[in-house]
Amino acid sequence: MNSSLLVNIFRFILLLAVQIVIFNNMTFLGFIMPLPYILFIILYPVNGNKSGLLLASFLLGLTMDLFSNSGGIHATACIVLAYLRPYIFKFSFGVSYEYQTIKINDSLTPERFSFILLAVLIHHITLFILEAFQVNFILDILLRTLLSSIFTILSCIIIIYLIKPVKR
Repeated sequence: MNSSLLVNIFRFILLLAVQIVIFNNMTFLGFIMPLPYILFIILYPVNGNKSGLLLASFLLGLTMDLFSNSGGIHATACIVLAYLRPYIFKFSFGVSYEYQTIKINDSLTPERFSFILLAVLIHHITLFILEAFQVNFILDILLRTLLSSIFTILSCIIIIYLIKPVKR
């Protein structure tokens, strides 16, 4: 096993445990919930195995569904995010993505912030549309997406800075 695989396994377990133990019990105003477990999908290496990412994303979402009793919506939202991730990279980073010179967990730049923002918005809009599953609740879906995305982005940025390796 190489070190990249071990780091990804550790990140998978740690983010899932933090989400289940801490963030699943934390709601603001009864409906705003940060979901930083998607940071695993966001921080997955750019040149990593694409099918491995899809499988890991499915397992991540399925585990969240088991602990949240949500019937598959987390798994679907994670797979959608993992599938659209290369397109989000290309949109946010442009040519840098083509040469695979990107590291998300470096200092926060506008490109990295736009990548995190788009990834979180895509995940959350998918999640909340599947949760409501009715067009009548479009304003509720948009409000929950916006407010939960703000809290998720803040928690993701804090976690990135906590796990960021120290440069000497």
